[in-house]
Amino acid sequence: MRAALVHDYLNQRGGAERVFAHIARAYPQAPVYTALFDPSQTGDLVDPSRVRTSYLARIPGANRYFRFLAPLYPRAFEAFDLSAYDTIVSSTTAWAKGVIVPPGAVHVCYINTVSRFAFAYDSYVGAMRAPVLARALISRLVEWDKRAAQRPTQFVANSQNVADRIKRYYGRDSIVLHCPVDVDRFPAGAGGGEHFFIASRLLPYKRVDLAIRAAQIARVPLFVAGSGPAEAQLRELARGTTTTMLGYVDDATVSELMRTARAAILPGEEDFGLVPLEAAASGRATIAYRAGGAQETIVEGRTGEFFADATPESLAAVLKNFDERRYDPQRLRAHAEQFSPARFIERLREIVERTRSAS
Repeated sequence: MRAALVHDYLNQRGGAERVFAHIARAYPQAPVYTALFDPSQTGDLVDPSRVRTSYLARIPGANRYFRFLAPLYPRAFEAFDLSAYDTIVSSTTAWAKGVIVPPGAVHVCYINTVSRFAFAYDSYVGAMRAPVLARALISRLVEWDKRAAQRPTQFVANSQNVADRIKRYYGRDSIVLHCPVDVDRFPAGAGGGEHFFIASRLLPYKRVDLAIRAAQIARVPLFVAGSGPAEAQLRELARGTTTTMLGYVDDATVSELMRTARAAILPGEEDFGLVPLEAAASGRATIAYRAGGAQETIVEGRTGEFFADATPESLAAVLKNFDERRYDPQRLRAHAEQFSPARFIERLREIVERTRSAS
């Protein structure tokens, strides 16, 4: 087998990049093709010597302003020369599924979500100042996205939630393989802190704004770790409230804040959402919006609780009544270990081999 791996970009550190790190470990000899790479962000997740970047990496400031390059990504991924490989394993939230593979090669695509610009325009574009122009550009990207979605030999969805979305928007079936959680990065704790905790990229659809307002209503301390385009607005919203915006913090600090928290909060609808499993590995429960992938990883009353409506009042009611003593840290840890990296890698390899045999 001559394998190559493809990921959208490796210039930021988030759940998709952590999952891809395990895909890279599953195929340690395979080169990694990606649009952009920042070793200071992800060099510990993927060996820099394996990485091959697109021509977009030569643009000054590309890593910082990568979201503005959206119209250029289709061509960048189609330009990768993968003619030397018979097996392509990609990981994507938008672009990597569109690579062109040689005749006879198989392409297994691990998909974290249908492209957000295809089904959630407002949350993807956010507060762009030129909505008419933006919609025209996005319309062309949606057309490309639908064509690109027909290219992979096999889709592997990170959740049933995403599998249903793939069927609805792309008309394709997929195999569900839940994301792995780095259980070893989150030693189990016993709480002890007074705070609730959010670790997230700060994007509008994450609904951190809802959690800030809910924490203020419930008069409970909330720590938010993460950075992103919505950070300035969220800092302004949090000013004078019970929320502390921490900005970017390293993995060790995230782990400490998680294991000492009363609970983690997942305020938005996630495709899958690693946070409930990271919290469980830490021995902590999660309070999540009852929608999306969280319903596949939280066992209500055993590993977490849900709030029903996407409103601050709905979340605040759960925060006010939350009792962390109901949750057994050992049971939570055992739940997270069902999603171990070793199980993920074994299953992914089985799927790739089965796809190769069927082609």
